[in-house]
Amino acid sequence: MDAHTRFDAAAALSDLIGPRLSRDANAFRLSASNEVSNGASKLRLAQLLALASRHVRAGVPLNPGPDELRLLSAGIPGWDMSRWSLLEALRVALLLASPDMEGDAFPITLEHCFRFADHGESCALYRALALLPSGERFVWRAGEGCRSNMRSVFEAVACDSPYPAQHFDEVAWRQLVIKAVFIDVPLWRIDGIDRRLSPELARMALDLADERCSAGRDVPPQLWLCLGPHGGERGLQALRKELAQGHARGQRGALLALARAGDTMSGDCRWLRTALDKHAGFLEQARQASFTQQALRFL
Repeated sequence: MDAHTRFDAAAALSDLIGPRLSRDANAFRLSASNEVSNGASKLRLAQLLALASRHVRAGVPLNPGPDELRLLSAGIPGWDMSRWSLLEALRVALLLASPDMEGDAFPITLEHCFRFADHGESCALYRALALLPSGERFVWRAGEGCRSNMRSVFEAVACDSPYPAQHFDEVAWRQLVIKAVFIDVPLWRIDGIDRRLSPELARMALDLADERCSAGRDVPPQLWLCLGPHGGERGLQALRKELAQGHARGQRGALLALARAGDTMSGDCRWLRTALDKHAGFLEQARQASFTQQALRFL
């Protein structure tokens, strides 16, 4: 059963954005939502998404409060609106007013909206994917977003959303994670990292680490998050090298990787002692986050 069958995302969005909109913007929201719910054509829906920018300035943050975020994430685990703009939320609310999102025509309507969307509209549409029923219908479209050269578009698909972890196959998932590492998108914002570690993802991460080292470049500290228990002897040697030669953030990433792999953090190993002492404060923060992906916030 999809999360949306248990949680009314459209109603939650309306409750969230209504008090934050001006009188004019609320009048537009109600009128446009009514038009969409009454069966507006795909062309008209695309027009309404574009017209929303006349009533809400781009870049105004939504700024949901902690209680609101808890309510939303309880409704759809992995959904985080803390970085949404108010305009994005309004556009997604209009999309969710569509009367038959389960129907065969809706994917065609959504694709029409993407076809004519500008950058801001595209980001809003990609953010909406996690809220649409039968999300497997939109995997191709989500993959297009992940292939974008625009970081903001990639993040709209990959970050703060349960969609990729729920619907991407192993190949698409690994490509998303490695691209995130490569362009330095925070992995702690990608839902499902801890659940979808694999030997192949670890191998790809270690290959990337080798490439960076060969080019004389630092290894991104969050790359080590991709190993988990799958790094093997090759992973252990790479982590030892990072602890011996890496910068401070890289060393913290390596220590986090060791903890996630289940290796001892007691300090009994001589090659660990100096790093353990040096980064004791970070390790305590990481322990409080149970060494999950959220511990990356402290790198």
